[in-house]
Amino acid sequence: MKDLVFERAMVIFAHPDDAEVQCAGTVALWAAEGKKVTYVVLTRGDKGTQDPAMTPEALARLRQEEQLRAAQELGVGKVLFLENGDGELEVTMERRRALTGIIREYQPEVLVTHDPWMRYQLHPDHRASGTLALDAMISARDRLYFPEQIAQGLNPCRVRRALLFASENPDCWVDIEPTLEKKVRALGQHRSQVSQWPKWEGWLRKRAENAAASQGLKFAEPFKRLVVS
Repeated sequence: MKDLVFERAMVIFAHPDDAEVQCAGTVALWAAEGKKVTYVVLTRGDKGTQDPAMTPEALARLRQEEQLRAAQELGVGKVLFLENGDGELEVTMERRRALTGIIREYQPEVLVTHDPWMRYQLHPDHRASGTLALDAMISARDRLYFPEQIAQGLNPCRVRRALLFASENPDCWVDIEPTLEKKVRALGQHRSQVSQWPKWEGWLRKRAENAAASQGLKFAEPFKRLVVS
């Protein structure tokens, strides 16, 4: 992706830890190059536990803290939490409006999100996150969508590239060999989650290795790239 020249990127994802699993190596590379990266976390992650003593409120607080530490590890400049319930994210006009405002405020040139067209994607939040992010990306560019935002001083934003992770049809790969260990450390900040995954570090490294094999690389993250006219 050496032809991808930009200064600002935004990663929109469903749960705390999704970005670390899917694209943290890429994010770490961008941050090291001085690019400004904004995270938008769409749900509170308040249901992801098997601990019978854990409450949704306590888990949401814990996962927010974990996400902030992971973002700091990677060099992410800003993390926004939209506080939707885990497993309850739906594609609505109000949520599209909120994301459109965020895109207009931060003016990303590249947007990274879930591939909403991945077949047999079971988690409803992942499907909804990708759809909401891409719908908002389109709304953000035209001033007659949500014109009250323009009246409040926000400018339209034309995002030129979208990168979809967890895609069945990747067509670009990022070499993350220089940042793989940073990706591992960032995911390790999500202790509430990885403590439930046996041998998660080996799994993460093997996943990056498998993704890289077809490209003659050692470790990679794959994406489907959309060029937006």
